[in-house]
Amino acid sequence: MKAFILIFTFCSISILSFAQSYDNTILQFRQKYEADFLNDKHSPLKTSDLQYLRYYQPDITYKVPAAFVATPETKPFSMPTHSGKDKMYKEYGILTFRIHDTLLNLHIYMRIGGQEHEDYLFIPFTDQTTYSETFGGGRYLDITTKDIVNNRVELDFNKSYNPYCAYADGYSCPIPPRENDLSVFIRAGEKLFGKNQPE
Repeated sequence: MKAFILIFTFCSISILSFAQSYDNTILQFRQKYEADFLNDKHSPLKTSDLQYLRYYQPDITYKVPAAFVATPETKPFSMPTHSGKDKMYKEYGILTFRIHDTLLNLHIYMRIGGQEHEDYLFIPFTDQTTYSETFGGGRYLDITTKDIVNNRVELDFNKSYNPYCAYADGYSCPIPPRENDLSVFIRAGEKLFGKNQPE
């Protein structure tokens, strides 16, 4: 009986420590994310605006393994943006994963002719929180080609973020294609910008 209690206590402490470690990882990610606004000369936010950034609590159930299938035969296409200026992208592949037992797909894109690093991959998406809890123009996730190992990638929606268009007009933020409209609530990552929002 004592052995069982010791094992149970050890497991509980290990789980708690793991959860705290993960929460700290997300906190560090968000601190860097906010610092980047102040280092970007084109940023829509100033120091006084950062207090209005809102996030869901870190939730490790939204960090999921995804199977990757490359789509090398796809052709470049114009992805509309909020400013009306299209940007050229090419589909790089498709991810398949589960969120709370629901099987889902997301398409990954690579910018054509942009200034991003050549290994940068772009995942714009919408979900059932869009407009009500999160930005109506969708949210983004970033990965690199190096994150894909043996046709697997770890997808962490706690790192999903708003485009600049969520904070101000005049930016050419890509609008997520309909194929990346998820049928579930992704209550992870960044919420609606709090400035000028009703309490």
